[in-house]
Amino acid sequence: MKILFVLTSHNKLGSTGEKTGFWLEEFAAPYYRFVDSGASVTLVSPAGGQPPLDPKSQLPEFQTEATRRFGQDQQSQEMLSSTGKLASVSADDFDAIFYPGGHGPLWDLVNDPDSIELIGHFCQQDKPVSAVCHAPAVLLNVTDQKGVSLVQGRKVTGFSNSEEIAVQLDNVVPFSLEDELKNRGALYSAGPDWESYLVQDGLLVTGQNPASSEAVADAVLSLLT
Repeated sequence: MKILFVLTSHNKLGSTGEKTGFWLEEFAAPYYRFVDSGASVTLVSPAGGQPPLDPKSQLPEFQTEATRRFGQDQQSQEMLSSTGKLASVSADDFDAIFYPGGHGPLWDLVNDPDSIELIGHFCQQDKPVSAVCHAPAVLLNVTDQKGVSLVQGRKVTGFSNSEEIAVQLDNVVPFSLEDELKNRGALYSAGPDWESYLVQDGLLVTGQNPASSEAVADAVLSLLT
């Protein structure tokens, strides 16, 4: 099994002067789920190199078994520091694609032409496409060959409005993920705030928040095995 991880390269939290990027748990938990199952994981980002890590995701209250394991894993840290360039990879070479969340993807990956094209190719090849938390934003601008939105009529989830309000970033983010998924015709649903919630629609797998990360990985593994 070969899994492609696509991480954000965006590090500015709007005009707040604060930093953002990807959320550590949403990378580490699925990463180890895949690796421990014998999968080969490749990491890419739009700019290549070290993707920005949301500093808040390193706070003690957000640490999990997976993040602590990553903190002791020099080899995986080195792998993360030297991601390949998103534009250089092809869906032909992988069995599934996964997008970790964090607020970064709302600014770069949502409109990234390479990402949009890549997801389209995974769909055309009937391969799993997965994303967690804010990362389902990468689906918003993907269309099929007839120009129909990928998420139209599809069951999806993602970081909810109530969760965005809870972290006091509803007036900072460039758009509401929940609202935009609904605007594209998605059949959006969410579970209780901060609890694991997974939605699977065929080969499309989405998770609501950081707590959903492992469940998304497990669902993808089930599709592949």
